[in-house]
Amino acid sequence: MQGLLLQLGHGEGKWGNAGPEDIAATENGVLLPSLQSALPFLDLHGTPRLEFHQSVFDELREKLLERVSAIALEGKVEERYKKLEDLLEKSFSLVKMPSIQPVVMCVMKHLPKVPEKKLKLVMADKDLYKACAVEVKRQIWQDNQALFGDEVSPLLKQYILEKENTLFSNDISVLHNFFSPSPKTRRQGEVVQKLTQMIGKNVKLYDMVLQFLRTLFLRTRNVHYCTLRAELLMSLHDLEISEICTVDPCHKFTWCLDACIREKFVDNKRARELQGFLDGVKKGQEQVLGDLSMILCDPFAINTLALSTIRHLQDLVGQDTLPRESPDLLLLLRMLSLGQGAWDMIDSQVFKEPKMEAELITKFLPMLMSFVVDDHTYNVDQKLPSEEKGPIPYPSTIPEAFTKFLQENRIACEIGLYYILHITKQRNKNAFLRLLPALVETFSDLAFSDIFLHLLTGNLTLLGDEFALEEFCTSLFDGFFLTACSRKENVHRHVLRLLLHLHHKVAPAKLESLQKALEPTKQSGEAVKELYNQLTEKLELRKPSPAEVTETPSMELPLPTVPTPASR
Repeated sequence: MQGLLLQLGHGEGKWGNAGPEDIAATENGVLLPSLQSALPFLDLHGTPRLEFHQSVFDELREKLLERVSAIALEGKVEERYKKLEDLLEKSFSLVKMPSIQPVVMCVMKHLPKVPEKKLKLVMADKDLYKACAVEVKRQIWQDNQALFGDEVSPLLKQYILEKENTLFSNDISVLHNFFSPSPKTRRQGEVVQKLTQMIGKNVKLYDMVLQFLRTLFLRTRNVHYCTLRAELLMSLHDLEISEICTVDPCHKFTWCLDACIREKFVDNKRARELQGFLDGVKKGQEQVLGDLSMILCDPFAINTLALSTIRHLQDLVGQDTLPRESPDLLLLLRMLSLGQGAWDMIDSQVFKEPKMEAELITKFLPMLMSFVVDDHTYNVDQKLPSEEKGPIPYPSTIPEAFTKFLQENRIACEIGLYYILHITKQRNKNAFLRLLPALVETFSDLAFSDIFLHLLTGNLTLLGDEFALEEFCTSLFDGFFLTACSRKENVHRHVLRLLLHLHHKVAPAKLESLQKALEPTKQSGEAVKELYNQLTEKLELRKPSPAEVTETPSMELPLPTVPTPASR
């Protein structure tokens, strides 16, 4: 092959009179007696000798690559790796030669442990590092956390950006929202797949990625890092990477929870399995709770747990059972509490399940159940014949304790917000307007979080016809959204998203006042300005074109003046 390379270097010369170059060509050519008589045919067809030798060279290289891959699979482990190491030793000096480089890289790719000296040479050369296979890069990364971090960081940024883009999407729908894609679909995403490939079966790299995710979660409080932690583990599970799945203590818990997320409900059987995992955390292994809490802090897990809680409460109303008497409900609250306490647990490094306040179970949840009863009572009353109807209107006030719970208790706030999403999805305008004032001040401003507002705006499309009513718009916009627009840009964006979708339903006078109230300031970000411009353009298109002010021509023809006899 080296001889062929020399021949390639001699350009397009043809064999004629034997000069020094021709002798070199003969020495370094393809020395097959049967070929010599055939070569003049190439000259007759005007095919340069360089082109012929290049094609032979390419073919030989392909054969060599196939042979290297075959060596990596045949014979005893020690023998095959000894052959590959010898091959690498002989060929590595040619690694910078573009035509030979693929062969050298292929040999390195199949070696489970490339000599450290050669790894350092590859790492020091940007072009070589870029050209080497991911199998070789893994060996470099596992001892170079900073370099691995540089490779992973852009992917993590891309992942967070994709999640935020979904939450702020202009496509508002109750059917297709942030939580619509199934877990399996989500982990087919580009970032998860790339990270899975980068990690391979390397436990050390997997641990590094988890450490990056914990650190970023602590630094930013961004719960999407918790989602990625779960998705990454389940992606490795899909590929049956037992080397990692068997050493991650969260694997079986995450697998069971993943099935619940797929169904958007925690059934009795899976509830018992999940409880078994939590109860099975042994003394001295409490640190596992930190990882479990991060898995439970995933918004997709919180969504499933909260939806299951609301469903359980409705069932309890029908069974005349109190929340404290339902083990399944208490487990859901336990997991919600563990998930919501993830940041505090990892930050403090105190790995203990957070204590649940008794009043959450004895006062707050029964209060929610009383709201469900109010709705049933009112609906039944409305269906009665007019002479049998009671004079009781729909309750308009909310207990002070409800507002206080939403302000001071994180779990109560989460469940309360999901109950409001539930009644909005049921098109229950009365219940929605009754509870809306409680959302102005909530624990850590959860009512103004992107995930809640994304879901709320989607559900509000079901109440589209109500936007024509002054009372409804005043309560929703003036009483809730506009209270936070000036201090929270994300709220400003969500309101504009909603109006872009429902502006045609809003009364013109109200729409005009909202347009003024939502006008961006100098401090507003580009996203707000862009949305506002889109809304302005839509409103301009709706305005009737100014009609030309002209007198309507008379349909009657003027009578001609006829002279009288006297004027003749």
